[in-house]
Amino acid sequence: MAATMDRPHLVAPGRWHAGRWHAFLLAAAVPLFLGTLLSDWAYWRSYEIQWSNFASWLVAGGMVFLGIALVCALIDVFRAGRRGRALVHFALLLVAFVLGFINALVHARDAWAVMPSGIVLSVVVLLLVAVATAMAFAGLRAGELP
Repeated sequence: MAATMDRPHLVAPGRWHAGRWHAFLLAAAVPLFLGTLLSDWAYWRSYEIQWSNFASWLVAGGMVFLGIALVCALIDVFRAGRRGRALVHFALLLVAFVLGFINALVHARDAWAVMPSGIVLSVVVLLLVAVATAMAFAGLRAGELP
């Protein structure tokens, strides 16, 4: 029996799915943006300035992973057989990146100036990234890796 480098298709032919690195980047961005939202919520409840600092660092980390995932999504748009889902996925990530950048600028302000726009932007960015991540994993069957 000879070993081959051929890999079976993980999804049906013609269906779009995220590659391994793209999926890793999305899976890393979601908890960072979730942490941003939770830190904003903790700051909103306690007005302890350190929570605003945590949110600022978490949104910066999420933007790093989201930016690289956005580049992967752009590559997927050109590589996908059917570009519809890949294009929608790219558009979701692009909107999330723009709003995440605005969220990072909001969190760079004085801690007292972060609310309420910081928590609203955190919710919107988290939802967009979560939907884009779910869309990237939607084509996979249970137990399979991207």
